[in-house]
Amino acid sequence: MSARRASDPRAARLVPAFSEIRRAFKEELPPGRQSATLSWLAFTVTFVVVRLITHRIRDENAEPKDQNGVTSHRRGIHDLSIKGVHLHHYLWGIALVGTVAGLSLRVEERIRRHPLMALAYGIGMGLIVDEFALLLDLQDVYWAKEGRTSVDLAIGVSAGAGTVLAAGPLLRWLRRDRIEALGQAR
Repeated sequence: MSARRASDPRAARLVPAFSEIRRAFKEELPPGRQSATLSWLAFTVTFVVVRLITHRIRDENAEPKDQNGVTSHRRGIHDLSIKGVHLHHYLWGIALVGTVAGLSLRVEERIRRHPLMALAYGIGMGLIVDEFALLLDLQDVYWAKEGRTSVDLAIGVSAGAGTVLAAGPLLRWLRRDRIEALGQAR
């Protein structure tokens, strides 16, 4: 830790600044670990956001409708359908993962390791895994009660654990840095 940071009263913060996290990410993680961390993080965030959106859509669809079949409280979020056919979000995930795979076969190493490739892969996998039950049974069982909660929990825990494992060196460095900052602030 630099002398400037040791004398800075803000150095004792428990939560590191974004600039510190970014610096630690670049200095503590090799390129492959950076890609894995970004992929897991994108997977986790995508999974959580998609779960929230689908629950909101379901809640909106369950709202009472007037005699014309219109809900009294439109929020603008709804399923995507073309000519009455529902397009499940795993389709977008397959397209993203397929694009990343195709590009990785044709492009040079620096592009394969680009953060956008890792993010696209993680987002695509999050979209696919969120609808795993549908893909497994080949039926639209997205909201079936049998095992849905345990599937959600298992996937959520694995997403979080994967992110922590991939970012291990970064998290250890940030922890050491926080401990040092607190020790020198006393």
